[in-house]
Amino acid sequence: MEKIVINGGHPLKGSISASGAKNAVLPIIAASIVGTGTSIIKNVPHLDDVTTMNTLLIQMGVNLTVNDTTNVEICADNIHTPRAPYETVKTMRASILALGPLLTKYGTAEISLPGGCAIGARPVDIHLKGLEAMGAKIIVENGYIIAKAERLYGCHFHMEKVTVTGTENLLIAATLAKGETVLENCATEPEVIDLTNYLINMGAKIEGIGTPTLKIQGVEQLVGCEHTVIPDRIEVGTFLVAAAATGGEITINNANPDDLVVVLKKLRQAGAIITTTKDSISLNMHGKRPKPVNINTAPHPNFPTDMQAQFCALNAIASGYSIVTENLFENRFMHINELIRMGAEIKIAGNQAIINGVKNLNGAPTTATDLRASASLVIAGLVAEGTTEIFDIHFIDRGYEVIEEKLNQLGADIKRVNF
Repeated sequence: MEKIVINGGHPLKGSISASGAKNAVLPIIAASIVGTGTSIIKNVPHLDDVTTMNTLLIQMGVNLTVNDTTNVEICADNIHTPRAPYETVKTMRASILALGPLLTKYGTAEISLPGGCAIGARPVDIHLKGLEAMGAKIIVENGYIIAKAERLYGCHFHMEKVTVTGTENLLIAATLAKGETVLENCATEPEVIDLTNYLINMGAKIEGIGTPTLKIQGVEQLVGCEHTVIPDRIEVGTFLVAAAATGGEITINNANPDDLVVVLKKLRQAGAIITTTKDSISLNMHGKRPKPVNINTAPHPNFPTDMQAQFCALNAIASGYSIVTENLFENRFMHINELIRMGAEIKIAGNQAIINGVKNLNGAPTTATDLRASASLVIAGLVAEGTTEIFDIHFIDRGYEVIEEKLNQLGADIKRVNF
């Protein structure tokens, strides 16, 4: 087993490049199922979740080749097993994204109910209701979603709750459905837009990109294409928060500031000087302690829930009180107890974390409980006095590509060790 060991107290300084977006590449790989011929996906990050998704498609019969560290070739013309077994997908919620593509192209799918981070209830009922509205027959038994449809048909479907993966699943399914599909109350995250652009590159007819209403005209065939995955805005945001917490000065290349408007606003409120170009973001704290910032998570274009834990770590050493409100997931404060172990002064009241910033955190053994919680512990370890150990780091590897290598490039003292 492995753990991460951090000796804190080193301000981050220098430049790095962002990796491709985890939350964009997973639905794009799944969507490749609907294409005829080969797609080449570029800027693919080396992450455990990506490896799991690739393994899943290969088990189905997809011809998938990783050309180098960032390019993947996919041809799904001869799928023989349209099934996502529990053993493969138990650690990854994105496995549900195979449901729509398999059903619309092959007429059948058997998908294990998804796993992933234990951050709260994330039911798939909207996925199933939308597919049923398109004509699918679905039953759930023995932990599997079993779906069949001779052909999916366009429909008018209003999602009762904004859901990213639900939007993506139904969008992919609609591309080959007969007739017109109108999806309302869609998620508008940059990753959804990237998926939409990929589908259009394959020949899909989609209107309303980036809006809550998507109109899809079904086509008979989609054809493989080349596509470059967008930068990972959450990775970028995580490194920016780490630099702000340590009083550092960094530049992140291959980063789109338009995808991080609210996060950059909060960092400026914390005292950071931020400059941007069309594909880079620079942050300078001039060695100052961050100011506290209040956070309210909500669907895009508001503050992303995937950045909440990182800002909790920043607020833990800020110069005053702050309130962090989590509005999307009821179990997403599991990192708080670990921060308290390091000397943070935080109280939980319902869906709010009330934080009194302290001057110093202290290194301690900690345990990651989910993907973004692990990022908050890394940030806390970077600012803490002494040595911090982080266990259960498989969560980190699900969403951050070589995080310790990038942080060491910026002057951190962090390493991965066996124990």
